[in-house]
Amino acid sequence: MASITDLILSQVKNVAGSVEVPSNVQNTVLQGLSDSILGGLTQTAAKPGGLDAIKSLFTGKADAATSPITALAGSLFSKNILSKLNLGNAKNLALAALIPTILSKLSNFIKDQDGDGDVDLNDILITLKGGNKTASAGSSILGAATSILGGLLKKR
Repeated sequence: MASITDLILSQVKNVAGSVEVPSNVQNTVLQGLSDSILGGLTQTAAKPGGLDAIKSLFTGKADAATSPITALAGSLFSKNILSKLNLGNAKNLALAALIPTILSKLSNFIKDQDGDGDVDLNDILITLKGGNKTASAGSSILGAATSILGGLLKKR
């Protein structure tokens, strides 16, 4: 199964080319977009009702443009990445505006691929909650953070 981090990064790469950024910060921007979206999803998964919100987004029942997940990811991206790069207001706005598009494309991809072998929505939800396929709903947030950081840092 494709990991959620791989799915996010592939959608980021598909969309991010529409905004020109200096070559010396391209990797930072791409990774920042990916990390912010993943952070928005994992923080949402940790909240009561969060998995339902993610499921609604990934099944097309919620609009990515108005989703609180999108707003959270945008906030994380602005605070953790854009505020440190000094790219200018117009460029920052253009980059932040990519987040709803990325989440929409990710949602469409997951919805289209769910059950076809490579992508399983239930597995994604379990991963975001911090467990594995056999984990209980009460899996710890520490487990989620460790799993996500390990994936981001390519340490397994």
